[in-house]
Amino acid sequence: MGPRVRRGHMTDDVAHVPAMFPAAEPATVRQPEVAGAFYPADPGACADLVTRCLDGARPAPPGEPKVIVVPHAGHVYSGPIAGTAYAPLAKRSDRITRVVMLGPAHRVGFAGVATAAADAWASPLGTVPVDWPAMRPLLSRPGFRVADAAFEREHCLEVQLPFLQRVLDDFAIVPILVGDASQDEVAEILKALWGRPETLILISTDLSHFHDYVAARRLDGETARRIELMQPEEIDGERACGYRGLGGALKRAQKLDLRVTALDVRNSGDTSGTKDRVVGYGAFAMEYAESARLSDDDRAQLLDAARAALAIGVENGRPMAATLDAGLPPSLKAMRASFVTLRIAGELRGCCGTIAAREPLLLDVAANAYKAGFEDPRFGPMKAAELGRVDVNISVLSTPRPIRFADEADLLRQIRPDRDGLILEDGDRRGVFLPSVWERFPDARQFVDQLKRKAEVAPDHWSQSLRVSRFTAESFGGPFRAG
Repeated sequence: MGPRVRRGHMTDDVAHVPAMFPAAEPATVRQPEVAGAFYPADPGACADLVTRCLDGARPAPPGEPKVIVVPHAGHVYSGPIAGTAYAPLAKRSDRITRVVMLGPAHRVGFAGVATAAADAWASPLGTVPVDWPAMRPLLSRPGFRVADAAFEREHCLEVQLPFLQRVLDDFAIVPILVGDASQDEVAEILKALWGRPETLILISTDLSHFHDYVAARRLDGETARRIELMQPEEIDGERACGYRGLGGALKRAQKLDLRVTALDVRNSGDTSGTKDRVVGYGAFAMEYAESARLSDDDRAQLLDAARAALAIGVENGRPMAATLDAGLPPSLKAMRASFVTLRIAGELRGCCGTIAAREPLLLDVAANAYKAGFEDPRFGPMKAAELGRVDVNISVLSTPRPIRFADEADLLRQIRPDRDGLILEDGDRRGVFLPSVWERFPDARQFVDQLKRKAEVAPDHWSQSLRVSRFTAESFGGPFRAG
């Protein structure tokens, strides 16, 4: 009897998989190697444990991540954290048909990256085909190899299969182990496999290893911030065993304007272990910033924080002491840059913000609301009589990306009206326009000329030292008095 391929939560004959296996050759199936150790070998027990992890997942922000980062320890240890990244995928169960899986080689050292020769991988929940048509062109790349020995007793990808099988319908995998490869090399592999919405990128990594509970929380918290800030150069093997795959994904995220959210960061001392020697786990989501949206509740909470900052500023003449509650949603704790714009009767009354993320979003919005009301040098401090007439607008910025251009004409061709916010810098001069400014200056030439004026340089100014970066923004707002 031939291998069986999972469809939904059932199994069907391999013939149902279109051209996934060579027609003239028998399909080879990689059998589970860590079942019974990292997760239950019994199908019912395996399904029950994975379902408990998914059902108990912490709430995740809305959105459709292109990349998820998940831990790979035994399911009783890291499964509850992994479940937070996997559970939202059920909404796209019929649209995700390929999962590119990257994890670190724990047992065998080698240069470059490797895949296994199998045509399918099995778990206690069924069999999943390998998407060889997608992967075969990569075999001609230097450093990409088929190396079955590297996969012997390797757990980092295998432990992900039961989760994927519970949340997705028909899908194939592209299993890749990362050996001694640079983050840039990994980024190039991901570029070749990136695909469209049908493709999910999965990065398998744990965080810190074998610190005491308090030290691990501190170290993993710092690592989570560096991941959200997309700083792959600041993440090494002491912080994440899968740092090479993670770094490659972050480099792609930088280039493609993704934003990263830490969904759940805990350790084995929180789930099923002692606290004297723990392993850290993190679940992260990377989604396209331009289409990313906060939930209505998150937006309302940010607007409330901005209103409170203005009201307390009027009453006390100083910023409010904002703090982060333990139950705050992950999207409001994420490291983000923001701008707060105030208007009265449609006229600007203040606008201040941060270009580079430096603190959690909720705190950044509260701080920028106070600055917009009381520290914008173009206006005097806000008065109590103005509060009831103020409209508050919040813009959540993506990470700025440099635009490379030969001359000003080349720059103008690359700018995307109605989409790009721009940062223009030359020496100590700098000007920033949010994407909303396109409403006032809809032509790219006019937009750049006015941005130069804001940077206090002449509209016809040009120099080889001039730098321009672009960003996108999620914007929303409301009156000072909600409702």
